[in-house]
Amino acid sequence: MAEKPNRIEFKTWGRYALFTDPLTKIGGEKCSYHIPTYEALKGIAKSIYWKPTFTWVIDEVRVMKPIRTQTKGTKPLEFSGGNTLAIYTFLAEVEYQVRAHFEWNQNRPELEQDRNDGKHHSIALRALERGGRQDIFLGTRDCQGYVEPCDFGSEAGHYDNHDELAYGLMFHGFDYPDETGNHQLHARFWRPVMKKGVVKFDSPQACTVRKFIRDMQPKAFQEKHTLQHVEQTLREWYPESEGI
Repeated sequence: MAEKPNRIEFKTWGRYALFTDPLTKIGGEKCSYHIPTYEALKGIAKSIYWKPTFTWVIDEVRVMKPIRTQTKGTKPLEFSGGNTLAIYTFLAEVEYQVRAHFEWNQNRPELEQDRNDGKHHSIALRALERGGRQDIFLGTRDCQGYVEPCDFGSEAGHYDNHDELAYGLMFHGFDYPDETGNHQLHARFWRPVMKKGVVKFDSPQACTVRKFIRDMQPKAFQEKHTLQHVEQTLREWYPESEGI
């Protein structure tokens, strides 16, 4: 794969993961896909470091451990009261290697002065070394995860010698209005294939199957008022980086 600027590579792991298949939510119970969704991995990248100035793009994921499921009874939070018991099917003892990069959000021209790729990349790498700026979740808040830097392709993976496995139509991610310029929220779908343990993601623009969810307005950001400039962020978070 050709080298892309602003790239990070990280390992993420945890005891459980739940990358929910939306078809299983109808009855109030959830069952995980066997592989992570683009949206879930993008959420992990955003927990490492994110600003509305840019958008994380997930290039590929490598499945390191055997795909195993475990069914557990859970009590979903009900705001109306009650004591419902639901059966969720999780993935157990998961580990993945992820390769991602960020691109400028062209739908945020008001943040153009914050576009300094070297400083953003430096912050992202330092945040990754420290386990991320926010808590890491593997698909849902019920599944605590962890991250650390890695070299994508290093170490032996369980599916390195498996030729090809297709998964059919699967949820890819959401089209949010602040990333598309449209005041609508859509869900998009694709057909992933795992080869030698690696899933290479289609870009959001390449996904042709979409479902309209609802109208939605983008959140407003304004530099110096609701958004901190990248240079100030770097000075405050990592003062040892002065001069970068």
